[in-house]
Amino acid sequence: MSNLLFFSLLAAIPAMMSCGGSSSRQPAKDSTAAATDTVALSADSIFNIVEERTFQYFWDGAEPSSGMARERYHVDGDYPENDMNVVTSGGSGFGVMAILAGIERGYVTRAAGLERLTRIVSFLEKADRFHGAWPHWLYGETGKVKPFGQKDNGGDLVETSFMLQGLLCVRQYFANGNEAEKALAARINTLWKDVDFNWYRNGKNVLYWHWSPNYQWEMNFAVTGYNECLIMYVLAAASPTHGISADVYHNGWARQGAIRDSINAYGHTLKLSHNFAKEYGGPLFWSHYSYLGLDPHGLKDRYADYWENNLNHVLINREWCIQNPKRYKGYGPDSWGLTASYSVKGYAAHAPGEKNDLGVISPTAALSSMPYTPEYSKQAMVHWYNDMRDKLFGPYGFYDAFSETDNWYPQRYLAIDQGPIVVMMENYRSGLLWKLFMSCPEVQQGLKKLDFQSPYLQ
Repeated sequence: MSNLLFFSLLAAIPAMMSCGGSSSRQPAKDSTAAATDTVALSADSIFNIVEERTFQYFWDGAEPSSGMARERYHVDGDYPENDMNVVTSGGSGFGVMAILAGIERGYVTRAAGLERLTRIVSFLEKADRFHGAWPHWLYGETGKVKPFGQKDNGGDLVETSFMLQGLLCVRQYFANGNEAEKALAARINTLWKDVDFNWYRNGKNVLYWHWSPNYQWEMNFAVTGYNECLIMYVLAAASPTHGISADVYHNGWARQGAIRDSINAYGHTLKLSHNFAKEYGGPLFWSHYSYLGLDPHGLKDRYADYWENNLNHVLINREWCIQNPKRYKGYGPDSWGLTASYSVKGYAAHAPGEKNDLGVISPTAALSSMPYTPEYSKQAMVHWYNDMRDKLFGPYGFYDAFSETDNWYPQRYLAIDQGPIVVMMENYRSGLLWKLFMSCPEVQQGLKKLDFQSPYLQ
């Protein structure tokens, strides 16, 4: 299977959704919403509120010992396996990018941001690593691995790549700062160089998602495209210490050219074969996760124009919701967006199509698409905030998912959904994270190695 994140997540549903334990923290009082209960705000005002409030997931809502992003935050206090202090490596990668946005927006001071990011890096230095790669989940108090599944108790190269995408932005942000900032940048550089991408080839011309000290390569997830994992191959090519050759990208990820396609839906064309979702392109996080740092503007290789492909992916997803062939309540131009999130029954890979559209809208889908479809994304944001705020908006922004059809409005958050909202809203505003990541000399060299074109490579 190539849609690996979904299927590894789905394997963990029983543990994720069972109830147990309670939170010792109380969610922040929703003072902004209370002050505007009877006022319909402008799109710009709502934009500011949403970005700042969602940022707080990674600041006020962070796991206190490590500073890392909690895997989930449940306002109702019910946590599976009492796991409120389990942190996520990939979601924390998105989170450190959100913290940089918070510094730039003045939500926190530069000094406070530096302190928090230094705490996170200190945790990562001591945390369990496997040939340089972190596991998917870690205990925030100890840094020890929490298995994502029985055989998934070692290195997770995809989640590690999401972490590195964020850390390299932090490195670039502080590289020319004061002595403490330069010291943090140097420590991040060491973590980056420690990741042995070449090991995760397992001797073949493809990258593998997992390696376990107990089960070795038994997970057997060779990562081939197209899905959310392009960033892993770019970083693997960019690594100054354990880099891969271009053959691994072209033969593994691109499947010797079989990644090419030409699928038309609602007048929009996808030039990449989206794994298990060829007809409509699958869940929207495929156009978000790798592109939080990797700027899709003008990004091209022999297989696709990535801005064009991602834009069309979003437009197809939105149009499916407007056409609403399954006649779900609430779908339309002001409420759209299907991606992986909590669902009415567990966790699901929501996407256009008869089997994957379950009547659940995930706000992160439209909000994280802000750079691609700003007016359409704002249209949904304004509707949700002005008309449905009492059901959808909480201490850390919009809740993870909802279904008007099922009258289902859980007050719960997931790090991997909140992070892209902040980052992509900031990229739409200023391009901050794109500029930082694309300024990395190694990233530029890696892209050149893989024969990419980008305005940053001129």
